[in-house]
Amino acid sequence: PLLLILVLLVFRLYLPTLIKNYVNETLAEIPGYHGHVENIDLSLWRGAYQIDALYLNKVTAESEVPFLNFPQTDISVQWGALFKGKIVSEIEMYQPQVTYVMEDQEEEPDGGEPETDDWTKALKEIVPLEVNSLEIIQGKLAFLQLQADPSIDLYIDQLNLSAKNLRNVQRVGDKLPSPIKATGVSIGRGDLVIDGDIDLMMEIPDMDISVALENADVTVLNDFTNYYAGLDFESGSLGVYSEVAIADGYMKGYVKPLLTKTKLIGNDDGFLKTLWEGFVGIFKFILKNQGTNTLATKVPIEGDLNEVDSKVWPTVVNVFKNAWIQAFTGEVDGEIEFKDALKEKKESQD
Repeated sequence: PLLLILVLLVFRLYLPTLIKNYVNETLAEIPGYHGHVENIDLSLWRGAYQIDALYLNKVTAESEVPFLNFPQTDISVQWGALFKGKIVSEIEMYQPQVTYVMEDQEEEPDGGEPETDDWTKALKEIVPLEVNSLEIIQGKLAFLQLQADPSIDLYIDQLNLSAKNLRNVQRVGDKLPSPIKATGVSIGRGDLVIDGDIDLMMEIPDMDISVALENADVTVLNDFTNYYAGLDFESGSLGVYSEVAIADGYMKGYVKPLLTKTKLIGNDDGFLKTLWEGFVGIFKFILKNQGTNTLATKVPIEGDLNEVDSKVWPTVVNVFKNAWIQAFTGEVDGEIEFKDALKEKKESQD
């Protein structure tokens, strides 16, 4: 018995190293990528292990910014689901960062471009059970384009996300089973709120999601707008509001961007740029709502996901509607529901 206890004790002490080596081997086998974890900690009494400092990037990446950087990830058995006959896991991620550096991710390795889902398959192998609950605490999503002049840096910071019942442990009627909520802060200190329900158990997930981005300082987009449109803002705020419902692969929704109290021409602009911005500013003045000082439109989105149609003429009409008839409000309209997409799907099949 003492020898058995000693063997079990040695195995328990070596087990974190064994798991760490397995995880690192799994990351090393992803075509075109290289990854590493710093440490693995086990908590056998609660059926959990913690991954410290997971890193993943493309082998051809020229920048030192990692594609995935997960400082601390806690993976455990969701004990409450066991009483419902499901063996699933819950994950808590602390300050995870996903950074898409355009130049790094577009560069092909010598062996050719890997399959896009190779790295996601590897991460699934690291998690031995299906994920039913996901919590993200103070995360960050970022997009970088370094070759733009100046470089483009778009991000959502302070991201807190909660997604429950992802594996349908509990389900009542036809209601979408998995609630998802998220908050964050965008560039320009805009407030991001995501709220809705999804069903991930389908090949194309059903969902009913609303998104609101409010009070972002539009001047922080100058690098982006200047590079792609030759425009920059001296002042103003940006809001984006959207609702999307997907049922059986059919999408119905809208995107509503609002620019409020924006001014284009800056004191430091050259003659040609001032002329161009002044020309655009004339149309902005004509098309903005004079009462609310907003330039806005509403882009309807509808159709099969293989042929999604963002309707051009309603978008143009909505610009004039906001300017001359009734100003759009800075809020989610609450007019799209899951049953609407389901109804449109059935009608399209008739």
